[in-house]
Amino acid sequence: MELELIKQRVRDVKRELSGGNPFGEAVTLVAAIKMQTPQAINAAIEAGVDAVAENKPQEFRDKNALIDTCPRHFIGHLQTNKLKYLIGQVELYHSCDRMELIDEIAKASVKREITSDILLQVNIGEEVSKSGFSFEESREVFDKVSKTEGLRVRGFMAMLPDTDDLTLLASLADKMRGLFEWARDKNELVRYLSMGMSGDYKLCIEHGSNVVRLGSTLFGKRDYQ
Repeated sequence: MELELIKQRVRDVKRELSGGNPFGEAVTLVAAIKMQTPQAINAAIEAGVDAVAENKPQEFRDKNALIDTCPRHFIGHLQTNKLKYLIGQVELYHSCDRMELIDEIAKASVKREITSDILLQVNIGEEVSKSGFSFEESREVFDKVSKTEGLRVRGFMAMLPDTDDLTLLASLADKMRGLFEWARDKNELVRYLSMGMSGDYKLCIEHGSNVVRLGSTLFGKRDYQ
């Protein structure tokens, strides 16, 4: 029954997203699969998620062979010494939050003679608890990283603050959309604005997100026991 419920939730969300965002772009549904079983993940894939995304490299390593064919993304904080579990197997890294990590992905990609697609993580709420580039430095970082061998910068990722202030959230989402459009005008490879999780994805889509990362909306509340 639980697997059927997951499938139904995925189908419901896919139907909800089918109209795209107000900018006429399709919205990519990424299933955040942290702590989920291969059976639950495969149910979501069968129901039509566009990609599955892990938070922890070790979980990716342990579960990857048990998961059905579907684009693999990575959305968690990544230590450079754990990159070896992911390189060459991840289609999109959402959480490139510092130059040290970006340089390591580039170096590992060149070594393997592959090109890795990345998103630059922006700390749009200027929160001490979150990593990422500041909004002010993000344009300079984009210009620099866009010239780096072994990488393709496909856009940006952001996590909005956990607040009930909808006016603030809307203004921050609008700033991210402006940054995305600036970058897209400079580089035709830019395609993704990854913004929106289970608690705020509807607002994010209204303000221009075209990738949402949903966990509990699809799988139910996580059991951390």
